[in-house]
Amino acid sequence: MLDTMTFTKIVGSFCGALLVFLLGKWAAETLYHVGGAHGEEVAVYVIDTGEGEETAEVEEEVDFETLLASADVGAGERQFGKCRACHKLEAGENAAGPYLYNIVGRDVGAADGFNYSGALSEVADVWTPENLNGFIENPRGWAPGTTMGFAGLSNAEDRANLIAYLDTIGD
Repeated sequence: MLDTMTFTKIVGSFCGALLVFLLGKWAAETLYHVGGAHGEEVAVYVIDTGEGEETAEVEEEVDFETLLASADVGAGERQFGKCRACHKLEAGENAAGPYLYNIVGRDVGAADGFNYSGALSEVADVWTPENLNGFIENPRGWAPGTTMGFAGLSNAEDRANLIAYLDTIGD
């Protein structure tokens, strides 16, 4: 059974374990303590992010018309490789996306035989270079509800090159 001596041994062992734990914690804090007052946070490892320095160049925005005027059709043809999986360049040849023959200047949603989602006709009437630029940059942002799964082209030069290439396809 449980007599006084056994009870004293059990309580003493718990107190001893607690004392060892507290002394270990104190020793670890003393050993690994890094400057500053108690409770004050101090950066142990500082990463230079360059914040505060004004050496970064500010990228100058060039309007889209200027980019389109100086676009490279050959580079646009290479950019079309990203579109080729879902779009065809031949008139009437729909795939997962509508055909892109004569797309620049064509009415939005006018590809015969393609079932559009309806989101595009709410945003624009004609595929002008500016409308194509906005759509290719961020399809879901430009026409919310579109079923086009492409994330978009973030580089303005790439978009201008692609639109210049698409402008050469057609009449």
